[in-house]
Amino acid sequence: MKPLLLVWLMAISSGVGHARQIVDVHSHNIFPFYREVIERHGAEMEEGFPLPAWEVDSHRAFMDSAGIGCTILSMPAPQPWFGDRDECRRGVRQYNDSCARLKAASPERFRFCASLPLPDVDAAIAEAVYALDTLGADGVKLATNSRGQYLGDEALDPLMEVLNRRKAVIVVHPHKPVPVNEQLMARLPLAAYEYPAETTRALMNMLTRNLLVRYPDVKVVVPHGGSFLPLAIPRLKALVPVLQARGLMGEVNIEANLSRLYYDLAGVTSPAVIRTLLTITSPDHIMYGSDYPYQSAELLTRNLHRLESALAADKELSAYADDFLWRNAARLFSLPVDSQSVACPANQPPTAVPGTDSGMLVRISEIEIYPQYLDAYLAAALEVGATSVREEPGVIAIYPMIQQRDSCQVRILEIYASGEAYRHHLTTPHFKTYKQGTLHMVKSLDLVDMIPMNPSAMSEIFLKMKPEK
Repeated sequence: MKPLLLVWLMAISSGVGHARQIVDVHSHNIFPFYREVIERHGAEMEEGFPLPAWEVDSHRAFMDSAGIGCTILSMPAPQPWFGDRDECRRGVRQYNDSCARLKAASPERFRFCASLPLPDVDAAIAEAVYALDTLGADGVKLATNSRGQYLGDEALDPLMEVLNRRKAVIVVHPHKPVPVNEQLMARLPLAAYEYPAETTRALMNMLTRNLLVRYPDVKVVVPHGGSFLPLAIPRLKALVPVLQARGLMGEVNIEANLSRLYYDLAGVTSPAVIRTLLTITSPDHIMYGSDYPYQSAELLTRNLHRLESALAADKELSAYADDFLWRNAARLFSLPVDSQSVACPANQPPTAVPGTDSGMLVRISEIEIYPQYLDAYLAAALEVGATSVREEPGVIAIYPMIQQRDSCQVRILEIYASGEAYRHHLTTPHFKTYKQGTLHMVKSLDLVDMIPMNPSAMSEIFLKMKPEK
């Protein structure tokens, strides 16, 4: 079979199960009253890009054409604050009320994250309480900075306390940095560089203040494939001890903070970007996002299908396609999904691991550990393996080994009864603790899927390993 035809067929088989199931966690709605406020203050080009046209029927048509079942809406940039507190409060309240009506009319298609009238923290707290408790908002949207007030700012701590008590989901979106070189920004759109840098800047500020450890019940969605975080986190880890030794930084638990972060794939169509993202997170924290309507529906639909095809053709990531495209988002936002479609989308039979008849997933994890962390890593790997086999019926074996010639080369034999058992394993508390606690110990990781030559003999092999009485 020709390679292109194979990819095409895999894309079809992947896409069938996703029809009207994909969840888009990064999408914007632009109501006329919001546009009017922005234009009245001459801010329609503040972000270096004109506000696109939006109306609900066109958005629904895009969703239908792309196979998106549910969209999480949020206010775009810029923040509608121009020095008039009352104007900002009224505009934000009108936006949230309008979103609530849209959700009430089509709860299976549209959800929303409420906007807040920052930088007025007191007004933002009142609006968050109203939106989450009265309107039933599905979370809140926070700008990386609201007119210079960056996420992680101490002034926002009272708001974080309110959101933490409500176990709120926070979706972050980049806004124009403050201060900014206007001449430089005129030559290069913000979205090309400053938006990823701005997102990274805000999240690093939150991490270094240990914010997500201090408010552990909020969950934060980072946009655009994590922006520059996969590059910035290793550098931060190297700098923290130096800064702490000089008294320039307090206590910070980077791994614990990272465990509260989720990531959307807006603008991402490449498995290479996802692999980079997986150096700082786990597969159950990655979700699809479109960024509609900032690109045309036709282009976004093609990009989504390109992502589906790339995932289907990737031997390491294909098992996570459903998780990335809708399962993870459905869990995070507590979306009602038909149980039959979750276990078996579109009434299709469960997909077995390619090359097997049993549906088992067999894998060798090839891991290189930094020497200084070897003992700690092996202890964590042994513990999570024993716990998983003991507590999870679908986990057949997790067997860590080290090479005789190089003890830092760890190999873990993993056998799961099915792909579903594997996906469940990734959501367990003991696996998440292991993953986040050992991220900084791992120098390299390669997941190699294996094809059992005789899967029917597996039960006999493990039975024979039992000690004789």
